Amino acid sequence: MLKKNLIKANTVAILFALITGCSDRVQQPADYVNPFIGASTNMEKAGASHGLGKTFPGAATPFGLTQLSPNTITGGDNASGYSNEHTTIEGFAFTQMSGTGWYGDLGNFLVMPVTGELKTAAGKEEKPEEGYRSRYSKEDETASAGYYGVTLTDYGIRAEMTAAPHSGIMRFTFPEHNQSRIQVDLARRVGGTSTHQFIQVMDDHTIRGWMKCTPEGGGWGNGDGKADYTVYFYAQFSKPFINTGVWSAEIPDSCVRKREEVTSPEYQALVAQAPVFRNVQEMEGKHLGFFTEFATKDREEVLLKAGISFVSLEGAEKNLQAEISDWDFDRIHVLARELWNEALEKISVEGGTKDEKTIFYTALYHTLIDPRTFTDVDGNYPGGDGKIRQRSTFTKRTIFSGWDVFRSQFPLQTIINPEVVSDMINSLVTLAEESGNDYLERWEFLNAYSGCMIGNPAVSIITDAYAKGIRNFDIAKAYTYSRQTVEKFGNGEKGFSDGISTTLEHAYFEWCLSQLAHHLNKPEDEKLYAVRAQSYRNIFDPSVNWFRPKKGSGDWLPWPEKGRLTQNYGCVESNPYQQGWFVPHDLEGMANLMGGREKVIKDLISFFENVPEDMLWNDYYNHANEPVHHVPFLFNRLGAPWLTQRWTREICSRAYHNSVEGLVGNEDIGQMSAWYVLAASGLHPVCPGETRLEITSPVFSKITIRLDPRYAQGKTFTIEAQDNSVKNRYIQGATLNGKTWNKCYIDYADIIRGGTLTLQMGAGPNKEWGN
Repeated sequence: MLKKNLIKANTVAILFALITGCSDRVQQPADYVNPFIGASTNMEKAGASHGLGKTFPGAATPFGLTQLSPNTITGGDNASGYSNEHTTIEGFAFTQMSGTGWYGDLGNFLVMPVTGELKTAAGKEEKPEEGYRSRYSKEDETASAGYYGVTLTDYGIRAEMTAAPHSGIMRFTFPEHNQSRIQVDLARRVGGTSTHQFIQVMDDHTIRGWMKCTPEGGGWGNGDGKADYTVYFYAQFSKPFINTGVWSAEIPDSCVRKREEVTSPEYQALVAQAPVFRNVQEMEGKHLGFFTEFATKDREEVLLKAGISFVSLEGAEKNLQAEISDWDFDRIHVLARELWNEALEKISVEGGTKDEKTIFYTALYHTLIDPRTFTDVDGNYPGGDGKIRQRSTFTKRTIFSGWDVFRSQFPLQTIINPEVVSDMINSLVTLAEESGNDYLERWEFLNAYSGCMIGNPAVSIITDAYAKGIRNFDIAKAYTYSRQTVEKFGNGEKGFSDGISTTLEHAYFEWCLSQLAHHLNKPEDEKLYAVRAQSYRNIFDPSVNWFRPKKGSGDWLPWPEKGRLTQNYGCVESNPYQQGWFVPHDLEGMANLMGGREKVIKDLISFFENVPEDMLWNDYYNHANEPVHHVPFLFNRLGAPWLTQRWTREICSRAYHNSVEGLVGNEDIGQMSAWYVLAASGLHPVCPGETRLEITSPVFSKITIRLDPRYAQGKTFTIEAQDNSVKNRYIQGATLNGKTWNKCYIDYADIIRGGTLTLQMGAGPNKEWGN
């Protein structure tokens, strides 16, 4: 009772502050979150086909299953379904992806409030009046942690939404109209279409059903990502049904239903001409939509709430009943904010500008969206074999963009959310077993082995976690599947792979397996994979003094005219100059190959000084993509830590902004933002699997990390940067818990023991400190 009364009191206080804009209220972390940061897919502004951040601005909860967000586009390479430069909205979905390329997926259960004549197709941006989409007002479009609101100007409707972990609620404020409507497009999917749907009217307020999404309907990788999932929903409306209907487009069996086909004029004409069936109780079909029609008074509020499940109809109903039992939109909004404040308080910062705090807390917010829960409130989750499984000792999680997130996102979570790391490892290991694949997927999406990108990042994450004492998973199975993964995708006895990127990354993952074997006292495997970890040397060509791809025969591929600046020459989303720095497990060996420490430092300085001021896509240090994210910290390893301090502050300032275009590249499921959170805090790893973290120049004067008592001995770890400023960006000296600290790195064990790292900052580099 006490907790319930406290929540009620907090609700009243927070709502009063939100409504009145009370300036006396102490700023909470959630107040700094700006979900519009990165909410653009604009290729023109990015200067590259990969686009910008590709985040969504809608309402979510930390690691929640649902995300209620506006969708401005179906099709194209628009994974979030939203891009800020678009001028119309086609609806508000209950599921979204954050910051990825490869065409995207989800965007399911698309809800749209409208008035006037029924239209069954969304229509096009350039002619919104031909469909149910609407222009919207940028001036009053609002987003915050756990909330989104906008006015649909074509209909005069205010749309608001907030989220709970497995459900969400939308509030629509209608004008006076005798033909108002809420319609739900059950076929809609960001990267294509769901291929089969079912809907059932349960009573005069409730519908339930499902949407099956298969590779034949496009989606992740336009079908190449093998996404095959079913979204179940249980939805209730605050206004009783009087006049309902279902539209069912007559899609021929021969019709191709992938991304480009479903957005074609021919396909959309079929949808626009869909027959409408009034007041039916249930229906199955290939392209269904549901609507409820009613008259409204001026400023009348009509609400819709829904539970979402990837398990069953019963699961969706339980999810809604457990989380949103009433129609109190504001209460759910406040609870969502409280969840965000609790999650964001894992790291608190002092000092810095308001914009810098906004960038920081929004970045932290973006790192807390995935890996999302895949488990219903009753503990059920979809297994890798298609069977319903029951949670036992962990929360099943999904959306693991391994190639991106092993670098910064998961190292960050080992500090602030070690249980999430443990959950993800358990999820990958059990998926390998349940699916019968017997190896660890590199880019898992809703149980799909998508095969996206390269390498064996799950092996890195398992090794890093185990080295840091995060071990709440079956290590015997984790090791077995790690070994089988590296054997299936590795340099092996041949000693190289197809290209520079694959060879270098495989060598690193083979090193990770060697380290894991060492921890588990497997000396033969430790030795075998330590030798294979040196296979990066096999593609270093002294004649060009850089890494060079080989043919299958072992002969070199021809060296291109632009040399190591040639994009995609043996590289994935990079060039040899960018990818060639990726030997994190043997930097001394790498430097020796390249001509020694002094030569490498000089080359690295050139690598950074040739970067354009805006740090958008380029041939040098390309922060817009992951292969270089560890490179600024190499100066620490090479004996020039003041250059790490200089360049991490430059990147934080030039590549991150409090604006829609505030991310220079794709958010990539938390990776881009995790880099900022760590670097702005003064810490970042070079080689996950080691417990060493590099120390660099923090953006803030004080950073306090709250540690998880289940994994850490200390309560907090604090970094204090005395006399810190834009000018004073160089570390002059340091103490750890009052004792002189002359190292430019710190061990994970020192962090979780708790304490204070104090840095004395100054205007010029101290080249003696940290060496």
